[in-house]
Amino acid sequence: MAQHIGILTSGGDCPGLNAAIRGLGKAACDHYGMRVIGFLNGFRGLAQDQTVELDDARLSGILTDGGTILGTSRDKPHRMNLGGKELDMTDAILATYHRHQLDALVCIGGGGTQKNALRLAQAGMNVVTLPKTIDNDIWMTERSFGFDTALQIATEAIDRLHSTATSHERIIVVEVMGHRAGWLALEAGIAGGADVILLPEIPYDVTQIACAIRRRTQSGKRFSIVVVAEGALSQDDAREVAGLVQARDDADSKTSRSGAKESLRRFHDEHVGHTIRLTQALEKLAGQETRLTILGHLQRGGTPTASDRVFATWLGTECAQVLEEKHYGVMLALQGSGLQLVPLAEVAGPIRQVPLDHPLIASGRRVGTSFGD
Repeated sequence: MAQHIGILTSGGDCPGLNAAIRGLGKAACDHYGMRVIGFLNGFRGLAQDQTVELDDARLSGILTDGGTILGTSRDKPHRMNLGGKELDMTDAILATYHRHQLDALVCIGGGGTQKNALRLAQAGMNVVTLPKTIDNDIWMTERSFGFDTALQIATEAIDRLHSTATSHERIIVVEVMGHRAGWLALEAGIAGGADVILLPEIPYDVTQIACAIRRRTQSGKRFSIVVVAEGALSQDDAREVAGLVQARDDADSKTSRSGAKESLRRFHDEHVGHTIRLTQALEKLAGQETRLTILGHLQRGGTPTASDRVFATWLGTECAQVLEEKHYGVMLALQGSGLQLVPLAEVAGPIRQVPLDHPLIASGRRVGTSFGD
């Protein structure tokens, strides 16, 4: 009998989601004769049985569209906010899964989605995942779709900011996404010729940044571009976070562990405006007019690049074959020049950060880029 497959997109949107849905849907329906339905708005739609039939008409013309035709959310199956209450909707999700007589569910998303998919697999569902995120930080895969488009957008923004920085002889600080991993800041900064690149992996000293900028000024260069990942930390902040994490890990009771987690959440909430404070400090220390640009959700939107369309299509069509062969509990990962199946248990949890010995960091240092250390 033909397999019945469900698809959902979860977490933040990014370019390439529709290309992946199209690749998977067309290959599954046309090549393997499967029936495919989409669940709307991530795991919430799965819990509430909100579906759409993914037939040829629905999949037509979406390859170049940004966003996702299925909608998305950051809901977690085991902790979903409904009517002001946080509920475990795992049983409701299992009921939906069986009601539609699904043979498997495909979850397309980032690190959080991998963890949620693993929980559903452990609850008894056949699950396969595809890696998407503009942060490029999913464990066990060298690339996730969405990253290339975000990189192009961030690089173009830095290119445009060069002209205004030069015209006004200013320091321009550019914040790009990257909460715990600095891939986007690193590659956009290298591509855009940034003078300073600040990554979550390398805690910075603002006085060192100011010194690097003053050296540029003394050499006759009257402007500087500083690219900052949103999750970059000063050396003082990094020490504070390390202490909070240690307190959480050492907690010997549920109450103290909850308190440590709340302190961590409060720190991250307050850290959101750190680039404003960094900009103000640089203006004072470097003695030069300084302006901040936060790219924000611009990096998530718009038409995916050709590279992201190709990669997402490849993942989607390969996923259809994986489903045909009934391989479950896995994520399709790019390793080397090919796609590999990686157990979800090995993917969920860890973050793929920039190694301190990464050749691009060495390359940046050789062309005079400061990393704030």
